Formats: sequence, structure tokens, C-alpha cells
Amino acid sequence: MTPKAPRIEKLVIAGPAGPIEAMIERPPDARDGVIAICCHPHSLYGGTMQNKVVHTLARAAQDQKVASLRFNFRGVGASTGVYDNGVGESEDAAAISDWCRSELRATRQWSFGFSFGSFVAFRLATTRDMELLVTVAPPVQRFDFTKLTVPRCPWLVIQGDRDELVDHEAVRGWTQSVTPAPEVRILAGAEHFFHGRLTEMRSELGSWLVARTAENP
Repeated sequence: MTPKAPRIEKLVIAGPAGPIEAMIERPPDARDGVIAICCHPHSLYGGTMQNKVVHTLARAAQDQKVASLRFNFRGVGASTGVYDNGVGESEDAAAISDWCRSELRATRQWSFGFSFGSFVAFRLATTRDMELLVTVAPPVQRFDFTKLTVPRCPWLVIQGDRDELVDHEAVRGWTQSVTPAPEVRILAGAEHFFHGRLTEMRSELGSWLVARTAENP
């Protein structure tokens, strides 16, 4: 039997720079009080909430009966404002988290991000109470993660070793330098946008989420 498609709700949420364009996707059997906030790649290089890697992150959450919320950072799509080098975008993500907590009663939140969105998702996990953190291809050479507090929640890093934009060895070195260290999954042959590898990425993330949700149903 083909799984039922998630119910999609398009939203405009008040943010620090003005309205934020967002969408929630709820699987038919969505768990109450849990949501995955998904952050997209760099705003100045075509990154939007429709990015296929971000879409895959959202689908992986839905596989676990968890609703996902994708949104456009300031200056992208219908979200107002201008690019702010990760600072303002982190404020946008925090506003989304606060909205989820107050309007959806989502007290259990997962922070997911891809590329630039990984930096924002990481920062979100240091400023809000996140249950899980997932960073895909974190741009450690472009943004200084080392100046940030290390999140205390369970954390997964997914990285391709053929990434043409993010050096996988730099990512590996960074993850080995922090405490507590994240779990790291290196996908052999995968490029930055995981062309032809999204199903595998979704499976790797899914297996990790299954284990984490078993610990905290």
C-alpha cells in the first residue's frame, strides 16, 4: 500500500526582519508535540526551502511520524529582509522555534540543516532546547563553528567524501575536536548536493532517527 502523502500547510510567520515564508508537512499519523525544523543552504547561491536535500531531511522526519517545518531565510522567496551572514538567519530560526513552541505546543524539537543551513541549525541547537541535531555537509571552512558552544543533544553529521564545496577531512577533524562528539556518517563518493545519493542519505538518517526515537519515544 502506498503511504499517504503528508498534509501541507503554507504559513507566514512573524520574524525579526518581517514575515517568514514557511510550510509544515504533517504525516497522517504525526506524533503530537514533536517537530523537525529544517534549514536550507546559502541564500545568496540559490538556497531555498525547496532544496532537494532539505526536502529529503523533511521526508526523513516524516518517516518517523514527525511533522517537518521548512522555511525561507530572510530575503529568500516571500520572506522579507536581506542576507545577514548567518546571524540574522539564526534569529529567523529561533523565531520559528519559538512559534512552534507557542502555537503548535511543539515542546520536542529537532534541528536539521544542510550546508549553510547546518551552521544555522547548529546555532539553533545552542540557543534553544533541541532534542536532536542533524548537520549535513557543515561548511566548517567558511563559518567558524569552533567559536560556538557544542550542543548537548544527540547529534549526527552526514558528509560526502567527494564534496566539492566542503572538505570532508576538515569536517572529520572538527568533529573529532569537540566534546561531546557527534556521530559521523561519511558517504563514499557522495558530492555536495548528494546527486543520486539522496535515498541513501535518507536511509542513513532514518536508521539514526529510529535509534534515537527508541531511546526517547
